[in-house]
Amino acid sequence: MTMATRMGWIRHGITEWNRLGKIQGVTDIPLSEEGAEQARKLAERLSAEGGHWDGIYCSDLKRARRTAEILAERLDIPLVTDARLRERSFGKAEGMTPEERLAEWGVDWRANVPDQESDEVIRARGHDFVDEFSRRHPGQSWLIVTHGSFLARMLQSLCDDLTDSHLHNMSLTILERQAEDLKNNWKPHLHNCTLHLAAPSVKR
Repeated sequence: MTMATRMGWIRHGITEWNRLGKIQGVTDIPLSEEGAEQARKLAERLSAEGGHWDGIYCSDLKRARRTAEILAERLDIPLVTDARLRERSFGKAEGMTPEERLAEWGVDWRANVPDQESDEVIRARGHDFVDEFSRRHPGQSWLIVTHGSFLARMLQSLCDDLTDSHLHNMSLTILERQAEDLKNNWKPHLHNCTLHLAAPSVKR
């Protein structure tokens, strides 16, 4: 019996810029200590659940890589970085607070930043990654640590059943594809779950 292929998509832990409402994009902001604690909580959850994960792919930006390192160490699985998993480039908007963005481009600022990476480009590099992943890891289960805007575009593109909801820092979304599904349809097993964040702090 052929096993399903699974992708456990994770938004990285929180950063200081997340707390301030600043747009990060490809600006390489480090994970905060709070974000590292969030990652430890998810690592403990995954370990306690006992499910099998073959490895982790992650964006090469610091906040995602550090999140993935904490998970990989606790779960004792290999870690691979891939620049295709980077956040959307937000151009001039990077580093700007909500008030600054509102003053510059108005309420619909996301549609008005002139030099940001387009949805089409994001989906192209994201699907390039997913297609290669599917060829290399049939029947396997991998975690994928990436970023909010990139992840939202990918989940909407891969799975019609998911709503366009805000993806929380350190949330877990699991998509599954059956081997006999020749149309490459991914189905949600879990979406935007942060139950682990309510757990007690993890002792180091």
